[in-house]
Amino acid sequence: MQLFKALSPVSVLSFDLDDTLYDNKPVIEAAEQAMLSALAQQAPASKATDSAFWWQQRLKLASIEPEIRHDIGRWRLLGIEAGLLELGLPRPEARRVAEHGYAAFLDARTRITLSPEVTQLLSALAKQYRLIAITNGNACINKMGIGELFAFSLQAGPDGRMKPYADLFMTAAARLQVKPAQILHIGDSHRADVMGALSAGCQAAWLDHYQSAVPVLPHIRLTDVQQLQHLLPN
Repeated sequence: MQLFKALSPVSVLSFDLDDTLYDNKPVIEAAEQAMLSALAQQAPASKATDSAFWWQQRLKLASIEPEIRHDIGRWRLLGIEAGLLELGLPRPEARRVAEHGYAAFLDARTRITLSPEVTQLLSALAKQYRLIAITNGNACINKMGIGELFAFSLQAGPDGRMKPYADLFMTAAARLQVKPAQILHIGDSHRADVMGALSAGCQAAWLDHYQSAVPVLPHIRLTDVQQLQHLLPN
């Protein structure tokens, strides 16, 4: 752990979820496959498609409505519907099948098992700080089995624009009735987590998986989330 800036008093620890508390790549791969299988069952015309096809559908939507990126669930659902329309399905059927495919995706997307070590770390931290989650994704802390350790979870889309916009951080501070500077946000994305937290006046701990060079330093650089043990009393 590297300390770049002295920490001011912290009462709240804010966690990003994907790629901070667990490896998100296999989760997304499984969710994409669940979506493809569900769509193939309902719409045989989709059997020849792959994840790249559906990603292109989302890109087309974002080019028309850039703000849709802030709600990735709605973005994906409408992207599926647009792809099914392109494949020739009538709109009512496309909507029904899209909802089925998205439900399969979300079910697999929220099947996340944390390592015992991470759960133990969160349990220890929760005895000293209030914990919250701030995510651009749609992972669910309750389905992970850690909901009781957290005051709440904020998600881009329903709760505001995605990080690095300050919306979610400011909402969290207001809900907790603390100053943003009392929140230390921990996340793996320099752009979303570090820059977002700093722009909102929060403190930032960056989980740097790749030892990257960056122009703006966080308060703390971590190489392993377990290094947060240093925030616990001896």
